[in-house]
Amino acid sequence: MLPHDQTASPLLSAHDVCFGYDSHDVIHQVSADFSPGTVTAVAGPNGSGKSTFVELLAGVHNPRRGAITRHGKLALVVQRPSTPDTLPVTVRDVVAIGTWGRRSRRVRRAEREQAIAEAIDRVGLNGLEQRTFGELSGGQRQRALLAQGIVQQTEILLLDEPAAGLDAASRQGTREILAEEAARGATIVCVTHDEESIAAADHVLRFESGRIVGR
Repeated sequence: MLPHDQTASPLLSAHDVCFGYDSHDVIHQVSADFSPGTVTAVAGPNGSGKSTFVELLAGVHNPRRGAITRHGKLALVVQRPSTPDTLPVTVRDVVAIGTWGRRSRRVRRAEREQAIAEAIDRVGLNGLEQRTFGELSGGQRQRALLAQGIVQQTEILLLDEPAAGLDAASRQGTREILAEEAARGATIVCVTHDEESIAAADHVLRFESGRIVGR
């Protein structure tokens, strides 16, 4: 597939999706298609439904009405994982989790190790491989989780505020990584408040009160 082939059939779609807690809907009849080779920024104020929508796309929640269709393997990069600081998992361990599915494809151990090392290098965490997750700064945690996502080489990559807590150089590095993932043909959907990331995206969905108010 050619990079940024926006004429290809969508790998991910939402059709008239509604979702709520109890009797209160927080997502209202949202429809969107996401094509291979593109980065879509999901923007809007806090509480507008951005993260909930991406969780619906990922299958974390099921719509109350409407449907989500997915074609291909999907990875979700979260912003704040529910991982205790005392859990003795290292940066390498966090990234290695992303390769677990590769075992079923009989990928050799050496290939997995190379993929892990390359992902850690891409996010700039070289030398911190044995640092425990609890010892990392917020920005370093975000980069480790991004590495966990990209090491999976999925067709669909969803991210919730991957630039949270990052300095300007790291935010730029994250934008470059997402562009590289799109260039290999992946479908990228990213919740972000970062104006430069929004400007760099191929498409933008702007949310307000659980509805798309701009594209």
